[in-house]
Amino acid sequence: MELIQNTPDLSAYLAADEVIDHGHPLVLETAARLARSATDSYAYARLAFEFVRDAIPHSQDSGDPRVTWRASDVLEQGTGICYAKAHALAALLRAEDIPTALCYQKFDVVHGLVAVRFNGAWHRQDPRGNKPGVDAQFSLDGERLALVPDPEFNELDYPVLYAEPHPVVLSALKAARDRPHLWKTLPTAL
Repeated sequence: MELIQNTPDLSAYLAADEVIDHGHPLVLETAARLARSATDSYAYARLAFEFVRDAIPHSQDSGDPRVTWRASDVLEQGTGICYAKAHALAALLRAEDIPTALCYQKFDVVHGLVAVRFNGAWHRQDPRGNKPGVDAQFSLDGERLALVPDPEFNELDYPVLYAEPHPVVLSALKAARDRPHLWKTLPTAL
């Protein structure tokens, strides 16, 4: 699948906003801590991915009712669903000048992940969190995503790479009182 930037300006995939707030002290502190253990930007990206995947539980898996959407809140509260975890990973990567896009898949509901740019190409990564039957890994040599769409069930990969969260996704997150409420209002398409 060919991934398509929704904006041709690569600097948009390094920008901060209210969601991917990589200028926030907690994001900067976390990025600096991870960077101390990295030998290069690839190693940093892998460490940041593994941190978000493993140290921040997916709130559905852990039973946490809180809904987070801002990257710094995800890091502070230590919880989030796929979209929120993607926002946190994007912030950590952008804090270290690694172009990062938000991208989506469609299952029964829309699933969020990221794409990182290395060696002139985009590579999708899924920090959702592993569990039995889910084994997402950081890879630039072929995708190792948490979920693979099955076209027979009308599941698909959206090819667009967004510099900012899709408005449908962000609206659902911001409007949710708690995760059970969010689960009833998750977007089913972009």
